[in-house]
Amino acid sequence: MTVLELLDINVLNGVETSKHLYSDFDFITLSNNGISKASVEALIGHIGMSKKSFAEDILHLLVKTLERKKSDDKFDKYASSHVIEIAKVVEHAFEVFEDAGKVQRWLNSPNRTLNNMKPLELFYIPTGLAMVDNILGRIEEGVCS
Repeated sequence: MTVLELLDINVLNGVETSKHLYSDFDFITLSNNGISKASVEALIGHIGMSKKSFAEDILHLLVKTLERKKSDDKFDKYASSHVIEIAKVVEHAFEVFEDAGKVQRWLNSPNRTLNNMKPLELFYIPTGLAMVDNILGRIEEGVCS
């Protein structure tokens, strides 16, 4: 799955998109425009995490704040950027495991390389996302992780 599919986005800057974002500037534009609540909920559905945990543990929002937003309400550029970075790591997980169930199990299982933390537990901070992405790269290359 691509980032756009994970976020259920079909339009970027009012123009229908292809299935891929081609440059980092496309991600910056997407962040600046804001990610909708519907896109965040689509991503939550792909990672197998509760809306409450995602809102409070990753986005540092009260779940009530998330629930009050309308489906097409946008997050600010900082929260949007964080959600996009999460989607990029989840996209990498789909490339590695090629199965939604396997992706969810891996993201929700303690990993020795992460000090027995679940990969999802590190999604709240960019450094944690980079660590998870690095492990996915190692798995992809056949290095024990």
